[in-house]
Parts: sequence; structure tokens; C-alpha cells
Amino acid sequence: MAKTAVAGLDMKLVEIAMAYQRSRVLCAAARLGVADALKKGERSVQEIAGSCAADAATLHRLLRTLAAMGVVAQLRQDTFVLTEFGEKLCKEVANSAWPAIIFWADFMADNWSSLTECVRTGESAASLRPEIMNRWREEPEGPAIFLAVMGTSPAESYLPIARAWDFSDARVVADLGGGGGAMIEAILETFPKVRGMLVDRPASIDAAKPRFSSWSLADRVQLAAADLTKEVPTGADVYVLKHVLHGYADDAAVQILRNCKAALPPDGRILIVEFVLPEVIDSADPDLEKRLLSDLNMLVVTGGRERDALEWRSLAARAALSCRQIIPVYDDLVSIIECTPA
Repeated sequence: MAKTAVAGLDMKLVEIAMAYQRSRVLCAAARLGVADALKKGERSVQEIAGSCAADAATLHRLLRTLAAMGVVAQLRQDTFVLTEFGEKLCKEVANSAWPAIIFWADFMADNWSSLTECVRTGESAASLRPEIMNRWREEPEGPAIFLAVMGTSPAESYLPIARAWDFSDARVVADLGGGGGAMIEAILETFPKVRGMLVDRPASIDAAKPRFSSWSLADRVQLAAADLTKEVPTGADVYVLKHVLHGYADDAAVQILRNCKAALPPDGRILIVEFVLPEVIDSADPDLEKRLLSDLNMLVVTGGRERDALEWRSLAARAALSCRQIIPVYDDLVSIIECTPA
């Protein structure tokens, strides 16, 4: 009995160690364009190989694995068709998963391969291996992939945040580093009397313009390009930073908060929307695991970190801000850390 239990634990550890294999299969399928080769219906392995510029025999082996994963279906020994599940792997379809698969299974996986050295040295993967950043620069679609992953969430996904804090008394809410503008859209739709500001780097603002040009609330939103590490635009009384500060080491995060404070009116608020880690991990927890994996992702990719409540309060104090309250957001893993000038 004891041997069986131990063997089971060992197998679970091995399964975790092998989890990257499925990620790499999807990445190969995305890079080869398998889904796009099948989007018009069933095709033979030879036909798919011709479209993908791949060796037919080895592509057949990949296709069989994709069939076992449910991405394609094998109709005959040499014939495959795309499944409904696999349709989002097509590059040009609405809400395509292709950019996210390349982002996470290729570029981010490259960073994660240096995790051991990152933990040993405290440095990010890009600091240890500059060629990682060169890959982004050499990828023709690199900027588009980044913007597609970071800026396309629907506004509905931000409603739990919009409802967790009362924005009704705000005059202008500025979403700093807001990407595609989904969160400011959720806030303005929830609070009809509030005006909004979307602030991000120029490329993100340009990518967000189509959302607001055809949106019924466009006249309530100002788009502003800015580098938050240098300055924060004035004109708002509530500044929201969602998943911005976790991408920075402490000194840089404090500087951004100081820039926010410099733009803040006396009655203003800064809302930091981030994961708040517990100080002690006393049991296995899948939701907590996601937040802690994000912490390691920040380590290897940006040199940033996720933080516990004490660490967030310390950052606020260093920026001459007072942390008034920390509000858990239900139906989400984040919390809202409300700060005012100290």
C-alpha cells in the first residue's frame, strides 16, 4: 500500500515535469500553420505538408498527436480535419489563440528555460541571455503578438474589478498601462457619469483607437500616450494600475507610484490592482499556484515580482502614499489596494 502511494506521488511529479510537451506540440502546430492548412476542410497528409512546407512523414506524427489532443480529427490513416476546438488555432479568425500560443509556448518558454539561473542570480532571463530580446526584435510579428495577447480581453472580463470599488464619485478615471482599453470600458459602462482616460505607450494607444472610434462611449474617453516610468498625465482624480507594478523591481515600481502621486489632486485615489500573496503558503491551492507562477514569470521575464500585503504597503509608503484598504475582488484572483497621499 505504501509503495503504491509513493509511486503515485512520483508519477505526479514526473507528469508535472513532462507538461511542457503538450505546449511544444501546440507551438509547432501554430508555427507550421496546421490549422490554416485545414480551415477549408479535410485534407491528406501530403496536402497539409505542402501547405506547411513540412516533411510529410514527420508531420503525420505531429497530426496524430494533435488528434489525440482533440485539435484535429483523423478520418482515415492519411486524412485529417480541423475540429471545432482547433479552429481558434487559425491565425486570422476572430479571437484567434495563435498569438497567445506563440507568446506563451515560444517566447515566454524561452525565458523560462533560464529559471534556474534566474533563481541563482536574482537576474531576469533577458539580463542573462540578451539574445532573448533579439528574438523579439527579429520576429516580424513580435509587436503585434504582444499587443494581441495584452490588449484584447473583452470588457466583460473586467466587470468584477469595476464592481469591487465604488467609482460613482470619481470625475475622471485614468487606466494606466491599460492596453486595449477593456477595463476603462467596463468601468465607464458600470458608472455612466464617470469620464475616462486610457494611458499607455504609443503603440498600445494606436492599437486601442479602433475600439473607441466605433464605441458608443468614445466621447467620454481621452487617449494619452505616456511612459509611466517618466511621467503620468494629469487630469484624473482616480488612477488605476492593473498588473503594471508587478512587472517592475521595487525601486522602479516606487518611481511609478511617485509619478502617480505627482499627478494626483489632493482628494485623489490610486488603485493598485494586483495579486496579493499570503505571507505563508500552508497548503496546496490551484488558484494560489497561478499567482505564484506569475511571480516566477515576472522574475524570468521582467525582473519584477508579485507581492504580499506588507510589501505593497511598504511600496506605497516609500512613495509617500498611505494604503487605506485592500479589497479582494470576487470572481477574480486580484485585489484592489487603495492608496491616498500620506
